[in-house]
Amino acid sequence: MNRKMQWLRNQLLSLNLQGMIVTNPVNIKYLTNIQAEGTLLVTRKENIFITDGRYVEDVHNTLTLFDEIVVYDIRGLTKEDFENFFMFCENVGFEENHVTYAKYKEYMHKYKINSLVETENMIEKQRMIKDEEEIENIKEACKTTDECFEYIVNYIKPGMTEKQIARQIDDYYYKHAEGIAFETIVASGENSSKPHAIPSDRKIQDIDVITIDMGCKVNGYCSDMTRTIFVGEVPNYVKPVYDLVLKNQEQVLKDMKENSNTKLISKMVDNDFRLNNYDLIHALGHGIGLDVHEGPVLSINSENFLKERMVVTNEPGIYIAGRFGVRIEDTVLIRKGACEPLTKSTKKYVVI
Repeated sequence: MNRKMQWLRNQLLSLNLQGMIVTNPVNIKYLTNIQAEGTLLVTRKENIFITDGRYVEDVHNTLTLFDEIVVYDIRGLTKEDFENFFMFCENVGFEENHVTYAKYKEYMHKYKINSLVETENMIEKQRMIKDEEEIENIKEACKTTDECFEYIVNYIKPGMTEKQIARQIDDYYYKHAEGIAFETIVASGENSSKPHAIPSDRKIQDIDVITIDMGCKVNGYCSDMTRTIFVGEVPNYVKPVYDLVLKNQEQVLKDMKENSNTKLISKMVDNDFRLNNYDLIHALGHGIGLDVHEGPVLSINSENFLKERMVVTNEPGIYIAGRFGVRIEDTVLIRKGACEPLTKSTKKYVVI
């Protein structure tokens, strides 16, 4: 049995759960590497993946004998088959944050379960700590992101629209990786004051500020990087804001290591921004892996402690409504006594 499935079985045993229904497709991929639609059942005797005829062949090609997962085509299962899967199971876990109340009732009826028990995101919590294979995938995604940034900086010219630039980034990722990790953000001029701006038809000016938030996927694992760059020159009114954001971003990199308090780190950035009459209006960072936004959250509103082999982002930003914004973000690997930035593109002024 693969290591992750064995871990899950051990967790269930420690929680007095005799089985589990896993429905979150990201968690299914994490545990089994299966990317097809379906439901993963952990029963007393075996691990079962229920899908339909469209995916059976693909699932069989993904799995090895070592995985020890039985695959069923749902069309071949009877009412009695479903009722027997969890026979003699007193307590069965389920993913309460991924199941509607209607689906909960359906599971109770379909599987004849005595008690469905919330599992409190235990798989998502385990996903926060990456193994070496996961880390290598994220590193490769970050390397491709750095290469894309170098490419796009040489591509951008005044007169291009934000949409054109975003499409070029996306095309690069589909050629050199699995594609985008999230919707690419290209926000110029006054649009850069919106943290989650959507690329528009605004044309790049001869003197301009552009914030680019970009990331790709490699074997399902994400990268995430933001750089704020300039066209023509760095306006004098932007320099102090950029320098303040960069100073804090680099200080956070020094502070990030195993057992660091994320609330305290975030508060220090927020305090420095406030001393300069700005606010940290969004989280300082977040975990990243199979999802671009995973635990832990790094913010002044939640207290977490960094652990070795977590991968998180470090993304302070300042946004002045109607004028401009500056955000600088890296994907970062946590080590015992320090951290390792996995995105390595320059953070000095980039003028094109």
